[in-house]
Amino acid sequence: MLRFDVVTAVPELLESPFAHSIMKRARDRKLLEVVVHDLRKYGLGRHQQIDDYQYGGGAGMVMMIEPIHACFKDLQQQRHYEEIIYLAPDGERFNQSIANELSLKGNILLLCGHYKGVDERVRQHLITREISIGDYVLSGAELAAAVVVDAVGRLLPGVLNNEESALSDSFQDNLIAPPVYTRPADYQGWQVPSVLTSGHEARIQAWRYQEAINRTRERRPDLIRDEEI
Repeated sequence: MLRFDVVTAVPELLESPFAHSIMKRARDRKLLEVVVHDLRKYGLGRHQQIDDYQYGGGAGMVMMIEPIHACFKDLQQQRHYEEIIYLAPDGERFNQSIANELSLKGNILLLCGHYKGVDERVRQHLITREISIGDYVLSGAELAAAVVVDAVGRLLPGVLNNEESALSDSFQDNLIAPPVYTRPADYQGWQVPSVLTSGHEARIQAWRYQEAINRTRERRPDLIRDEEI
């Protein structure tokens, strides 16, 4: 079983993403465990402070190192984490390859940035990896954490009813998934390609592969090189 511990300043933002659909199924089947930790429980003083003004001045509050370190030490006394990941806009770009890699882990700790980010000493001394889900800034990394957990969790054996489904997803082979169709075969004159209704498995697979190449060249040419196909 894969376990995610998610440390956040706003745990309420993560109540829904893991309570429905495929993630709920994964948790119900004891294949995935997601535990959300409220960083304010480790906050300082009567007001459980977790952020402060930044040295040198400037707009925006910064998450303090003390509550984060205290939280991490508490969690690390209970289990060993193979990765301690800080979700930040300047981390390595999250992709299917990283999702595949993380799906082979046992315990992963995710830290959600908020406000202006975290004290740089957290990144220097407490984090093993930094991940970004894209070149934009969110109000907080809770949504990014949900993306990572979902992308990784669905890869676990037994989560999907048909495990081959994940293998044919976009990006698994550096290709965009080919077009898909369902009934009816003819809708207002708009036809499903005849090869898909032919029953000829080899031709269908060849058509899907070629369509995946065509779509990738058209929409994401950065993913493939001609010598690779």
